[in-house]
Amino acid sequence: MTVKSVSPPEAQALMKNGAVLIDIREPAEFLREHVPDAISVPLSDIIAGKSIVGLSVQHPVIFYCLVGSRTSQNADALIKAASPASTLLLSGGISAWKSANFPTVEDKKQPLPLMRQVQIVAGTLILIGILLGYTLDTSLFLLSGFVGAGLLFAGVSGWCGMALLLAKMPWNKLKN
Repeated sequence: MTVKSVSPPEAQALMKNGAVLIDIREPAEFLREHVPDAISVPLSDIIAGKSIVGLSVQHPVIFYCLVGSRTSQNADALIKAASPASTLLLSGGISAWKSANFPTVEDKKQPLPLMRQVQIVAGTLILIGILLGYTLDTSLFLLSGFVGAGLLFAGVSGWCGMALLLAKMPWNKLKN
């Protein structure tokens, strides 16, 4: 099923006329930065079948994520969740919204998104493994190989042990 995408200026105009903007990113991502007046309804909740309460049939529902991938890949679930209201997707997500110089609500005290943390830690471990492999002992190259294998496994399986570990760190506790 195809869902119509709207540009940030179109979405802003629709919001002035009552459209509801729903952020489907995870709560930590939403707390770090979101579009003003957006409602947080994580995609994981939508896929689990949790309904979105308080939607009006008279006004469209506009879903967004970071760049539009999650919304377009899960359009059918979003249509079902917003039913009977009409469903639209914000083209380019919050990134396009910011590129259009529209305001966002940002809280830098909130932790970085978990996947960015994974990228930082994985990149650091790979770099350390390479540096130590060249300077101390070639067997230390295995650290880089281990991290690379973990990333490959996470990509194939959808399960990331590093993300689960980082999620338990004290700096990733949500700050309201």
